Amino acid sequence: MTTLNNMDLNLLRVFQAISDERSLTLAGDRLHLSQPAVSYALRRLRTIFNDPLFIRTKTGMQPTPAAQELAKPITRALQAVQDALSYAEQFVPALSTRTFTLSMTDAAEMFFLPPLCEYMRAHAPLARIHVEQVPKSAIEESLRTGQLDFAIGNLPLLKSMTRHTLLFRETYMCLTRRREGLPAGRSLNVEEFLGLSHVQVQSAESSHHQLEDVFRAHGIDRPIALDIPHFSVLPSILARSDLAVTVPYRIARLFNAQEQFSLYELPVTIPEVEVTLHWHQDFEGDAGNRWMRQAIVDLLQEYGRQG
Repeated sequence: MTTLNNMDLNLLRVFQAISDERSLTLAGDRLHLSQPAVSYALRRLRTIFNDPLFIRTKTGMQPTPAAQELAKPITRALQAVQDALSYAEQFVPALSTRTFTLSMTDAAEMFFLPPLCEYMRAHAPLARIHVEQVPKSAIEESLRTGQLDFAIGNLPLLKSMTRHTLLFRETYMCLTRRREGLPAGRSLNVEEFLGLSHVQVQSAESSHHQLEDVFRAHGIDRPIALDIPHFSVLPSILARSDLAVTVPYRIARLFNAQEQFSLYELPVTIPEVEVTLHWHQDFEGDAGNRWMRQAIVDLLQEYGRQG
């Protein structure tokens, strides 16, 4: 009979990795083990549980019914062990010199970094924030390997691969320089919207593709005068031209803090997007990760309520 006295807990980590990745190679990469080492661990697991556990198929290593039953209790057990180990690793915000690495767009930077920096100076003055714009296709791996602590944004494809929580929901507005004949604070009709020359913000990290899909579905083909990869230059461009741009509502509010622009509702309904915080399950029990995660949630959910 196998008991904790003769059980190697690392075997359970191999089980979890194979269950998540459905590949011995990817499981090895995740655990920094060679494929032969993973294969050997799987043989030991099969002996312990008296079951094949994972069957090689054309679509990867598929779990047997027994493996499916074991997956949840093994995950809970490993998390409990990690939580216990992390408990001893005291995280004292006021004394920590830790660097937290976040991925977000420049639009999110403008909205979120000022309050975050203010919060960190008050509560963790020795800690460091490092911000990157990681391509969406690379975020999951960066979170898994620890190169990235958190990702913030509209990242629906990541939800099945990461731990995540909703921060707030966002919609879009049209923003342009104040002009006669087009009073602010109302909805533009399609003719008025198409009568404007537009700036399009497009990058691998922004949600412009979803926006364009909605416009195309309504037969709206905006006349684009300028394509740019970043949001931060928009106020200067709009102040010196008659161009218009469609941006997230909170960014439009931020740009219009001095009320030098006009905000308009769009001629079609754009579905709200969810701005979420993502992290990897392997670091969920880390005390510093927990602290920063809660700080981000508290800050951004509060800003989301302020709208």
